[in-house]
Amino acid sequence: MTAGRMHDGMSAAPDLPAAQLLDRLDLAEPAFEAHMRAKLIQAEKCLQASAHDALDPRVGALTGHLAAAGGKRLRPLLVLLGAEFGDPSAPGIPQAAAIAELVHLASLCHDDIMDGAATRRGVPSVHARYGERAAVLSGDWLLARAAQLAAELGSAAVHLNAQAAGRLVAGQLRELTGPGPDVDPVTHYFHVAAGKTAALLSMALGIGAVQAGAPASAAAALTEYGEQLGIAFQVADDLLDLRQPAELSGKQRGTDLLAGVASLPVLLAREGAYPADAELRALLAAGPVPAADVPRALELFERSGALDETEAVMHRRLDRARAALDALPDRPARRALLALCDHVAPRTR
Repeated sequence: MTAGRMHDGMSAAPDLPAAQLLDRLDLAEPAFEAHMRAKLIQAEKCLQASAHDALDPRVGALTGHLAAAGGKRLRPLLVLLGAEFGDPSAPGIPQAAAIAELVHLASLCHDDIMDGAATRRGVPSVHARYGERAAVLSGDWLLARAAQLAAELGSAAVHLNAQAAGRLVAGQLRELTGPGPDVDPVTHYFHVAAGKTAALLSMALGIGAVQAGAPASAAAALTEYGEQLGIAFQVADDLLDLRQPAELSGKQRGTDLLAGVASLPVLLAREGAYPADAELRALLAAGPVPAADVPRALELFERSGALDETEAVMHRRLDRARAALDALPDRPARRALLALCDHVAPRTR
């Protein structure tokens, strides 16, 4: 998905990645899609202004570098969809969308440092371009800017933002330290995924609903949907690493294996009791798989039951997400959220 870069004014709506995602959902609701595109433009303007809004222009250059790199803008889209269950014209909704993306950008900045990633969305990562210490402080500044915006919106936004930021840090720490001696690795995996991925999707929907004055029951349904969708997204990404060719995913298959990432398929393969998986378990036992052995590991995964079991987990989470939407009235935003669930699964094939 190509990211639209913001310049003096605003890119045309179809160039916004979130608008492209709307197109892919194929809702066949032109008036609603036009309405959402207009809202996305407002949210993007607020995001870009917020990322650059530093007293020292050098700080704005660092944080603006990451924001300008684009990305799917899924979280702002979810904020706007959540707001559709209240008054979508209520003040502060573009700021709420910016909050969700600012926290996400901060997490990416810190993730890239921990992973040693040289690029992000096709451009140099902040730490590769400006140095590690500047990148840490840039991520911190983005979190602080999100907190400032939340304070302007009120106590509910402050609470949701603080909760999501805390869960992100906890998820990252859990991933860094690994499961304790008495903790099931698969259970630990879901705790990490809930913090690193689901927390922000859930917050985005919740802050949109709350800011729009949606009923508490709607906000609760939306946050549960976001929680389940976030887990499904993480599981789908694990499958993509093992299944999708580089020309489609933009990265080489098996990069998680090379890095020794304890993805869900890896954990399930390690725990599998199938005699045919013995060679795969041996390859995975030491952590990172040597580059020369990755093709063989990918071949063994295709024969293993671990991928099918992982896909079943993803579908169960998507079913839970759809079920959460049963509490919401039937309107275009609900249909968009349902379509988003349908969009996740085909990515893994």
